[in-house]
Amino acid sequence: MTGFVLVMAALTALGVLAAGTAIALPAPASRQDGGPRWEAVVPAAQTSLRDKINVPFQAWADRSARNRRLNGGLTLTEHLARANLKLRSSEFVMIQVGFMTAGAALAVLRFGFSPQFVISGVIAYLLPMRYVYWRQRRRLKAFNGRLPDTLSLLSNAMKAGLSLPQAIESVAHNATPPISEELDRVIRETKLGTPTSTALSNMVRRVGSEDLDLIVTAIAIQSSVGGNLARILDGISHTIRQRVQMKGQVSAMTAQMRASGWIITLLPFIVAGILNVITPSYFGIMFTDPGGRVLLVLAGISILIGNLFVRRITNFKV
Repeated sequence: MTGFVLVMAALTALGVLAAGTAIALPAPASRQDGGPRWEAVVPAAQTSLRDKINVPFQAWADRSARNRRLNGGLTLTEHLARANLKLRSSEFVMIQVGFMTAGAALAVLRFGFSPQFVISGVIAYLLPMRYVYWRQRRRLKAFNGRLPDTLSLLSNAMKAGLSLPQAIESVAHNATPPISEELDRVIRETKLGTPTSTALSNMVRRVGSEDLDLIVTAIAIQSSVGGNLARILDGISHTIRQRVQMKGQVSAMTAQMRASGWIITLLPFIVAGILNVITPSYFGIMFTDPGGRVLLVLAGISILIGNLFVRRITNFKV
């Protein structure tokens, strides 16, 4: 009976995966008269294996991007751009599915078709996105740290008589990544005919920096009402320097509390994972017994509440 249930569960999982892939596949293009556009179909002989594999994942990524835009969030492509990962959205989705498959396969080999199978698959699927968020935070911190010096260079270039586009191009050659990369992209967009204000707004969306948003807003206001832009940038540069200095002081004073909070939060999960791998029979009762499940849920809720309190105490808005 148990073997029959496992076989049915495996068939159900395969059916759900096939249905999700079929739903993600793009609909065939149609003509204005309602008929299919057969001339737009690429012959199978001219399609490479990579393109064939990429089609369902690209459709999956496009569908997710449409949903994120409707909800006002960032698309997967924008997340990858903020993390400076040279990957297409379809390739990243492929990596996520690969991680999920590997995690689920390892759990099946170690524990069989058990709750650990689902948990391992979900955790493995979320790991690549956690890495993207980590790279975003690291790149944003580096960007904000170099922003005051970049503003000073931009202000000095404008005081020397250069226009704003010329000053941006001059600073781009002297700055360091990631600011130089973003300014180079702004220059390329302006050379292709994009207005400077629009190119700067696009940079704000790619980077996600509040300080950069303040600078771009000041530039947009100055272009419409006039004024000394170099002096405005000097004032903003001074303000940002003070904010960066204050953030560093707050971060240094709360470093021990934040480290303690993460240790207390992750330690139960690490110990539970080690026990579950070393001696599944010892810790397995927590998943099979109703009382064990209740204890796991209560422990997870308590850990989550404690982590939220620690983060709220140590997180200061500067």
